[in-house]
Amino acid sequence: MDDIGQALSQIVMAPYISKAMALIGKSRKAGSNMFRHQLDTMAILLDYKIIDPILLKAAVIHDLFEECLGMPGVSREEILAVDADGPAVYDLVMEVTLRESNGKREPKSEFLKRIMETGSPRAKLLKLADRISNLIALGFVHDDDFVREVLAETREFILPYAEKVNHNMYREICDLVADREYKLMMRAEAHREAKSA
Repeated sequence: MDDIGQALSQIVMAPYISKAMALIGKSRKAGSNMFRHQLDTMAILLDYKIIDPILLKAAVIHDLFEECLGMPGVSREEILAVDADGPAVYDLVMEVTLRESNGKREPKSEFLKRIMETGSPRAKLLKLADRISNLIALGFVHDDDFVREVLAETREFILPYAEKVNHNMYREICDLVADREYKLMMRAEAHREAKSA
């Protein structure tokens, strides 16, 4: 077994995956469901050979408090009690969770800037993996306005910071943005041709 396999064999993920199962019924605009997105985000980190246990565990539940707050098993105390990593996992999840004040959610632009400018190294890596998952899913979305919105916020709030966080993840995000923009252009062209036919 190589070093990465050895390190991974020591990480107990099942309790966090069990918590993430609360997200199974939560659909995403980009298709699929929130549970699969959590696992995709973790898989992206693994694909980049990132084996930090706290980061991987947080990836599996990174949207839990935004989507399932108030459900059984979704509380600070429950996450703290999962294992010895629970407190650090909870703190990281909260760092990448949209904040709420006076019943209003933090604007997405402020949320992304907060993480990418002042977030911890783990929060920045988690956000890049999350964005890669989102951009992959965009390939299956046919709401062009939504696709344009995600691409614009990626260009403005993720790409200017991403290269300093992880060069290879930055390259993948650039490639995904270019591909999604190309698909938008091709759809627009096909629509124009259909109208003129």
